[in-house]
Parts: sequence; C-alpha cells; structure tokens
Amino acid sequence: MKISGVVITYNEEKNIGKCIDSFRDLTDEIIVVDSFSTDRTEMICREKGAKFIQHKFEGHIEQKNFAISQASNDWILSLDADEQLSPELIRSIREQKEKQKVSTEFFQMNRLNNYCGKWIKHGIWYPDKKIRLWNKQNGSWGGTNPHDKVIISEGAKVEFLNGDILHFTVSSRDEYFSQQKKFALLSNQERKKRNEKNYLPVFIRAAFAFFRSYILRAGFLDGTAGYDIARGFAYYTKVKYS
Repeated sequence: MKISGVVITYNEEKNIGKCIDSFRDLTDEIIVVDSFSTDRTEMICREKGAKFIQHKFEGHIEQKNFAISQASNDWILSLDADEQLSPELIRSIREQKEKQKVSTEFFQMNRLNNYCGKWIKHGIWYPDKKIRLWNKQNGSWGGTNPHDKVIISEGAKVEFLNGDILHFTVSSRDEYFSQQKKFALLSNQERKKRNEKNYLPVFIRAAFAFFRSYILRAGFLDGTAGYDIARGFAYYTKVKYS
C-alpha cells in the first residue's frame, strides 16, 4: 500500500506545515496543488519536501480531482490544509499500510472540529464522518461545491478507522460567520446553475437547521460554541435557499 498524501491550498502558511508534518511518515509522496498563493505557502511546502503544483482554482471538487490525478500512487490520503491526523488515526492507517493485502478500497474516519480553541463533540459537527483514504481507481471527488465528498464505486467495501481528523476551523466568531456566508453564497450559486426549486419557505428551513443542530443533535452540550454553530448553520441555510 503506497500512499500519496494530497492537499489543496491557497494562502495557508499558518496551517500547511503542521498538516504535512502530521502525515509525512505515512505517505510515500506529498502532492500540494496550490491556487497561486501570495504568502509563504510555497516555500513551506518545498521545505517539507512536497511536490508543489500551481493550478487555477475552478471549484473545490475540480481542484481536488486534479490533485489526485497528479499522484503517482493509487492510494490517496487527502486532507485540507487546516487538518491534521490524530496520533490514534496515524496508528490506524499505519496498521493498514503494513498489511500484506488490504481487503477494502475505502476507509472512513471521524473528523473532530475545533471552534475558537474548543473541540466540538456534539451538534452537526461531530462525528462528521469522512472518507479520506481510498484507492483512486474506485472513487473520485464529487458532491456539490463547496461541500465535496468522495464518491465510491457501486458495491465497494468501506471500513472505519479509529482516530480523528483534527480540523482547526476558525479562531473567532466573526471568521466563522464570514466563512458561513462565503460557503452559503457558493451553494446558492450551484443551486441556481442546476435550476433547483425551493418548495419550503426559507425561514422554516433556517429555523429547522438551528433546531436540528442545537436540540436534536445536542449542540447545547457544547455551550456557547454550540449555540454559535447552530446560529451559523441557520444563517448558512437562509442564504443558501434565498
């Protein structure tokens, strides 16, 4: 099992070094596809021994599929620049890598999100399951921008790995709501491209989004952070369906 570590970046000098360090001992090569950063991202990646490629950004899905096309190995370990692997997840992946034969094509794991310094254990943010290790002959990136996901081949086996992807999302409430607005506008544009109709009043969708995150998924157990996240999810939903 030879693994290519793959990351896409744009002005990620704050995060990319730690991201690469977290999986460099697991991977046989590291591919970074960058959207023409203007900060120290390129220098850091090259210092860490990554293969650095610049490519015009046309969407999260398109950029990530281009990135895996640059990998020389079939097995892909994909992280975002603001993500790292927990020690337990590193051990789980290493156990698979050391096997003589791997019996599955896709590996799923939990993502643990950090909001303003607090790890979020409830609400819509956890366990936040993701497929991030897979054989590219059997799957690729799909979904709807900006919310990409790995599309698996029909009948493929998916195995769960212990440990978490550690996701360092935002460092302030303002940054979070700004991010939600950005993603919501992108989602709104995608809906318009596909000419999707909205059959429910927007305020009902937004109210249910808050209720789902804060009450049904017990976001209130995360205190003020859980409340902020639920509000942000409601705001995102409102803008997406406006």
